[in-house]
Amino acid sequence: MNLLAALLATLACAVPAQPQFQDKTAALGLALGTDQACWVDLDNDGFTDLCASGTAWRNERGQKFTKIAEVGLVVAADFDNDGFADLFSWSQLKLWHNEQGKGFKEAPLPTLPACVSRGACWGDFNGDGFVDIFVGGYEDWDKNITYPSLLLLNQKGKGFTLAWSDNKYRARGVTACDYDRSGSLDLYVSNYRLQPNRLWRNDGKAHFIDIAPELQAIATTPSFEGGHSIGASWADFDNDGHFDLFAGNFAHVDSRGDQPKSRFLRNLGPTGGYHFDDKGECGVFYQESYATPAAGDYDNDGNLDLLFTTVYGVASFSRPNFPVLYHNQGNFHFTDTTAALGVSNLPPTYQAAWADFDNDGDLDFVCGGKLFVNPGTPNTHWLEVHLSSDSKRVNRSAIGAQVRIKLKDRTLTRQVEAGTGEGNQNDLTLHFGLGAEKSPVSLEVLWPDGKVQTIKRVKTDRLLKVTYKP
Repeated sequence: MNLLAALLATLACAVPAQPQFQDKTAALGLALGTDQACWVDLDNDGFTDLCASGTAWRNERGQKFTKIAEVGLVVAADFDNDGFADLFSWSQLKLWHNEQGKGFKEAPLPTLPACVSRGACWGDFNGDGFVDIFVGGYEDWDKNITYPSLLLLNQKGKGFTLAWSDNKYRARGVTACDYDRSGSLDLYVSNYRLQPNRLWRNDGKAHFIDIAPELQAIATTPSFEGGHSIGASWADFDNDGHFDLFAGNFAHVDSRGDQPKSRFLRNLGPTGGYHFDDKGECGVFYQESYATPAAGDYDNDGNLDLLFTTVYGVASFSRPNFPVLYHNQGNFHFTDTTAALGVSNLPPTYQAAWADFDNDGDLDFVCGGKLFVNPGTPNTHWLEVHLSSDSKRVNRSAIGAQVRIKLKDRTLTRQVEAGTGEGNQNDLTLHFGLGAEKSPVSLEVLWPDGKVQTIKRVKTDRLLKVTYKP
């Protein structure tokens, strides 16, 4: 009887059958390495382009890709508000201005201290309507050097100034979110070498204080001050309208006990003082060399799933490690669907990013040097939302804006972000899986300046474009 009960429980939570993802890398003309990736529409043709492993590729209307330029490992946003997304290479510490979708020209940056970075993100941290850049500073292990993290403030699209630097922590992933809806974009920095992660609260003027210990957002255990954190993702994993965190940790076997493993941190919202509840692994099974995470709803059921890569193909004790695709079944319950979806045995990689590159209503992803095309989940619905601004109050790319769709039993929440995991970027167009919901839905847009806009009775299975107007 116990065996029967266990079988029934397993069947009850089984993932609905879905066709397998298809590796279309070669068929689409791509030749990719395994370094970080950034999805962004560079020529404003409505099809998101791809920057991966240092190369920018133009998306030819979802049919093929052609090589554009070598730009380094990048994150993307429109820094001068001219209507075209620019690129910041955190691997080269170079700024590439987008020349009206026709190519790139290097733009000047201030003189910077020596820095080796593993990731950066864009965000309007001082609320002036122009996106700034936060660069995570990493290390030289052999020379015992900790490189500084850097805050570059945008001078109204004319250039940048170095506003702050700090070399206390060895940062890897950097990602931003207004997690408490205060109207200012905060930063979560994943630190390595058993150093605690930092949640930098922004006062709205680009002055930051660390509140990770106060809010229990350090992603560690009582035996350690911090973990080997590589990347984190902001995502509303339980559909309660608040942005949670997934912190991805490389974790060795340690004589002092288990090093801090990867974990979900649930945002308790205003009633909980926006503190975080450490939910633990929630089905993300242990692999020593986990690397960078990326959240996206691949089956359009409304729950954000998790793609999670590894540093090594073979870790300690000769144990194989592989990237994993986890399905979110709700209530912080994740299951491994890697084999079922045909994406097993991917190589070690820091590359993980989601986008609907062919505009067919489902999310595709790039990982391990491969572009996997989503065949779609039958009998599900979706909505994609592209935000922009033509006002001086909000940056043109709408970085930091949040969109919520309230359904009968849950609130779906997404944000426009330019940097996630370790040095990756999902597409700026927001994707909502709606499950069986086919009736028109209402949207609430929280713009970076605090303005709330409501859009009612939006038809599903389409792309909605929304432009900020004061």
